[in-house]
Amino acid sequence: MFPLDDLSGLTDQFTQDPARLIGIPFALVGAVLMSLGAQFQHRGVVKVESSSGREAASGLNFAQLKALLQRPSWVIGTVMLALAIIFQLSALAFSPLILVQPLGAIALVITSVLNARIAKITLNRRSVVAIVACVAGVALFVTTAAIVGVDRPVTSTALIVILVAMVAVLAIFAVVFAVTRSRAKAIFYIVAAGCIYGFVATLAKVILSRVSHGNVGWLTILCIVGLIAGTALGAYFVQNAYASGPPDLVIAGLTVIDPLVAVAVGIIVLREAANAPLWAIFSFVIAGTVAIWGVFQLARHHPQAKP
Repeated sequence: MFPLDDLSGLTDQFTQDPARLIGIPFALVGAVLMSLGAQFQHRGVVKVESSSGREAASGLNFAQLKALLQRPSWVIGTVMLALAIIFQLSALAFSPLILVQPLGAIALVITSVLNARIAKITLNRRSVVAIVACVAGVALFVTTAAIVGVDRPVTSTALIVILVAMVAVLAIFAVVFAVTRSRAKAIFYIVAAGCIYGFVATLAKVILSRVSHGNVGWLTILCIVGLIAGTALGAYFVQNAYASGPPDLVIAGLTVIDPLVAVAVGIIVLREAANAPLWAIFSFVIAGTVAIWGVFQLARHHPQAKP
């Protein structure tokens, strides 16, 4: 049975405390900045790839990475994405996850429309269905997590488990990339970046919490190192994804896989949904499957997707 009492309680919270709605404009601005940033970064990568005379789909080399720093469009896009992160964190500071997280998926819709106009293409029906699946799947997944989830303190043991899992994920994707880089496709870079950024988001939340409580020990330092390493490798995969596919496909992967991984870490490691009813389990499975299916369908049927 769907928990109508839970939904009613959430509605009462927003009615009694309108300040919780302040995060909505922050989330919307963040979504717009993410869309524009992706478009500018994609343009910069494509121009660098063209001017270097070497395809970057198999991995950007050092010269191409250096050239990106000298490309105004890429720098502007990077600044916009940094501002998008700031606005998204600000949104979470004012409003609960259930309210602002689904709004991040709006970036996918904006990017798809913007890219279609700039590239002068028409999204086919399968691409539109895929985008709708991504947005709907993420919204259902995060909403379910917000209803049944319970905030739990991150213990040192749980944090060590998260760090070990992140190191394993980084190692796996690094090895797979080294072995298959000549055959790697956009979907690999997107899945890799999304999974890595899911852990990065979790570590960022943990670091802010520990620092605010004055808990700056060796474990916090390890978290900062993991955050920097994950951000760097994830950013590299994102740039390679821009060279392999359209920007809306990249945003689809990040707005779908990133939150799914972050919430999954909370559910599995932190046991934030330990008492979740059976309907919630089915909701998680269905929502996650639909969202991920949408990403793969978009990678397969997007008009700009490379064969």
